[in-house]
Amino acid sequence: MIRFVLRLSRPLLLGLLLSACQSDNPARQPGAAPQQLTDDLGRPVSVPAQPRRIMALAASMTEMLYAVADTATIIGRTQVCDYPRAALRKPIVNSYPLDLEGLVKLHPDVVFTVDGITSLDDAARLQKLGIPVYFQKYDKVTDVLRGLRDLGRILDRVPQARRYTDSLAAELNQLQSIAAATPVRPRVLAITWQDPIYVYGQNTLFTDKISVAGGQNAVTEKFPQPYPALTREYILQLNPDVLLGGSFGKLDSTFFRKYPELKRIKAYQTRRVFAITGDLMERPGPRVGQSVLELQGLLRP
Repeated sequence: MIRFVLRLSRPLLLGLLLSACQSDNPARQPGAAPQQLTDDLGRPVSVPAQPRRIMALAASMTEMLYAVADTATIIGRTQVCDYPRAALRKPIVNSYPLDLEGLVKLHPDVVFTVDGITSLDDAARLQKLGIPVYFQKYDKVTDVLRGLRDLGRILDRVPQARRYTDSLAAELNQLQSIAAATPVRPRVLAITWQDPIYVYGQNTLFTDKISVAGGQNAVTEKFPQPYPALTREYILQLNPDVLLGGSFGKLDSTFFRKYPELKRIKAYQTRRVFAITGDLMERPGPRVGQSVLELQGLLRP
């Protein structure tokens, strides 16, 4: 009798394991109709009910997928995707210029990307080939949290996304509390290129990140471009308290040697010129809390 029960328990156990792997959402069972979505650019996108082959065309979005998705479903990365380390084991598809043939060979169910990284023309070409492209856009730090939650719903990974966003939200709330206790909010100029001098403009995620950290973007004017080129006269008028883009020694021998008149700005006079971690600064991904923490550390007198 005991032997008979054990025989029955094996298929029963297998069935329980299979059911545990399936979605709790009836609409996500095999054969379910595709999800009819609208991405952050307002584009209609039809995505399979249960995407099993996914990838991203932006390094930040690859990080987002690794934070939420079943990593076994991530089938590739771009040439610039280098975090987390597990991503390095994935096949590479060049994102600029986009390797359409290489991407099609991977047979993705859906491709995720970020506004400003993938062109709408490339997205249209992929859609014609039967590959849906879903864009996300981030203007505020909270948009990253929303993006993670959206991925959780699209990929049927809501609990995983909720755990991640709850932890990230708590981290950001703590950083905001620290910033609120600081009476002075230094004016920060962050440069992205030296010749010409390109900076993070007002309409970038940096503006909100530096605000959460306890500072303010020295560039208050909204330019048409998110990363405007500024003249030396304009920067002298801004007179930032803090300059980001390289260590004091490095910029003193390059940037300020090229533009010696800018040594008059307050940031140079007080030696508040700092290097920042490029990946954290440039990628609007799940490490946004680490980015704000780094900025907050640099803003302290």
